[in-house]
Amino acid sequence: MAPQREWFEKDYYKVLGVAENADHKEIAKAYRKLAKQFHPDANPGSEDRFKDVSAAYDVLGDEAKRKEYDEVRRMGAAGNPFAGMAGGARPGGAGFGTNFRVDDLGDLLGNIFGRSGRTRAGGPGAGAAGTRAGGASSAAARGADLETSLHLSFMDAVHGLTTTVNVTSEVTCHTCHGNGAAPGTAPTVCPVCGGRGVVNDNQGLFSFSQPCQACRGTGFKIEHPCPTCYGTGVEYAARQVKVRIPAGVEDGQRIRVKGRGGAGRGGAPAGNLLVVVHVEAHPLFGRKGRDLTVTAPVTFPEAALGTTITVPTLDKPVKLKVPAGTRSGRTFRVRGRGVSGSGSHPAGDLLVTVDVAVPSELTPEEKDAVAGLAAMMDGERLRQAQWGDT
Repeated sequence: MAPQREWFEKDYYKVLGVAENADHKEIAKAYRKLAKQFHPDANPGSEDRFKDVSAAYDVLGDEAKRKEYDEVRRMGAAGNPFAGMAGGARPGGAGFGTNFRVDDLGDLLGNIFGRSGRTRAGGPGAGAAGTRAGGASSAAARGADLETSLHLSFMDAVHGLTTTVNVTSEVTCHTCHGNGAAPGTAPTVCPVCGGRGVVNDNQGLFSFSQPCQACRGTGFKIEHPCPTCYGTGVEYAARQVKVRIPAGVEDGQRIRVKGRGGAGRGGAPAGNLLVVVHVEAHPLFGRKGRDLTVTAPVTFPEAALGTTITVPTLDKPVKLKVPAGTRSGRTFRVRGRGVSGSGSHPAGDLLVTVDVAVPSELTPEEKDAVAGLAAMMDGERLRQAQWGDT
């Protein structure tokens, strides 16, 4: 859309009292607070303030328009195509160079906002249909994406489940069903723009179409606002959202639930809900993607002579052969005993790490046996063979 004169003159961030890096949630919260405070029905005489707040949210609440508005602000006064045009100034007069042409303004705006074309008043594409579409796009705003957390046990994350999460967010108003009008009434066609949602700002030889400030680009006026949502069509409410957690979900993974985020405005679709999964630790198993990890303690004789041990899994225990001479820290892989596969993802494996256990206490008989073994095994000779003369 073309930039409005107010974009160069008003600081919408100050109007809403938010920082320039505020996110959509902060902007929406500030708007609801101010709209309720300055609504003409609740505070007679505050119509102008209410219009300013509404105009600010109309721009900052729309991601595309906010981006264009920020670009305009970065250009400053030097990029203001409306400068010097008050009082019926003409191209070539105050605010324009002597070589200025009408086409230059279209090129300027196209360069600013990445558009190569434009529609002049009365030219091809102008008319009720085209301007009505512009009004609808300015009024409609996709709902915000929301984020919530879900804590799962280790086994629920491995096997997957369907559960619900609690969300408090904007939803379609239950009183007016989203049209913003009080029960028994309905929105009426805006008398300023005739239902088009836009008005023409004539500037001599050319004109600009901009959203109608009287109806905020909707093409309708709400004479009797809904007492629940104050004409916004949305309200805050707590709700439960069903979410399917796939088998094998990992800690920190985000699950997207399409269309279950914040309510859209002006017929726009709702945003998405992002569920951040937090998985509790297991007392025995660890995880590396779809592989499970476990530590298996063995005695020195078992590691030295070799043995077969029983290893736990998520279902039935399995037998694992430990060959003779196995060192502490060696890892064995048991195929297909990790997290179950789903779709194109194959099942993971079980990684068993051998830990040669050293007892802290020995019986007299064990001490005698270990002493006899020590007498036959020369530890110093072993170290010399490993280190050399260093």
